[in-house]
Amino acid sequence: MSGLHLPEPEPLRALIEALKRLPNVGERTARRMAYHLLQHDLQGAQQLSETLARASQQLLHCERCNSFSETKICALCTSERRDSRLLCVVETPADQNMLEASHGYQGLYYVLMGRLAPIEGVGPQQLAFERLVQRATEPEVHEIVLATNFTAEGETTAYHLTEILRARGKRVTRLARGVPAGSELEYVDASTIAWALQERREN
Repeated sequence: MSGLHLPEPEPLRALIEALKRLPNVGERTARRMAYHLLQHDLQGAQQLSETLARASQQLLHCERCNSFSETKICALCTSERRDSRLLCVVETPADQNMLEASHGYQGLYYVLMGRLAPIEGVGPQQLAFERLVQRATEPEVHEIVLATNFTAEGETTAYHLTEILRARGKRVTRLARGVPAGSELEYVDASTIAWALQERREN
C-alpha cells in the first residue's frame, strides 16, 4: 500500500491541479503549496485568490507593445523619454523586465507572448505576427532589435521575423552572443544583458 495517497476532498484536489499549471511545479510541489496555504496562511490564500481574479479580469494587452497594461496604451509606450526609432521584440513580459533592469536600452518594445513552437501548435498566427509587422513597419521605426531567447524556438522565431521584416526593407538586429546559448533572459544577469545590447549586430 506504500506510495498511495489518501482520497482528497474535491476542492483540495482542484487547488493542487491549478497549482500544477505554474512553470516547473509538479504534483509533489503543488501539494506542498496547497497544504501550506490551507494550514498556515489562509489569509494569504484568500489574498492570492482575490488578486489573481482581479488581475485576470482587469489587465489588458497594450495596443502598441502587446504587454500587460491597465490602459489601452501602457505608460512606457506613451513616455516621451523613450527612443521611438528602436523597437525591441521579446518573448514575454518577464524578458522585457530583464532588459529594462539592464538600463542598456531606451527604445520601445513589442512582446510576442510566446515563441514559434510548431510541435505545440504555436505558429505565426497564434503569435499574431501580422500585428507585430504592422507595428514594426511604422515610419518612425528605424531598427528592430530581436531579443528572443537563445533556445531552438527563440532562434527559429528570430529567423522568421528577420525574413519577414527585411523583406519590407527594415533594419533588423539580434542580441549579441553575450547571452549564453540555451538561456532564457528572465534568468540572465542584468550586466550580461547590457553587454549583449551594446554588441548587437545585423541578424
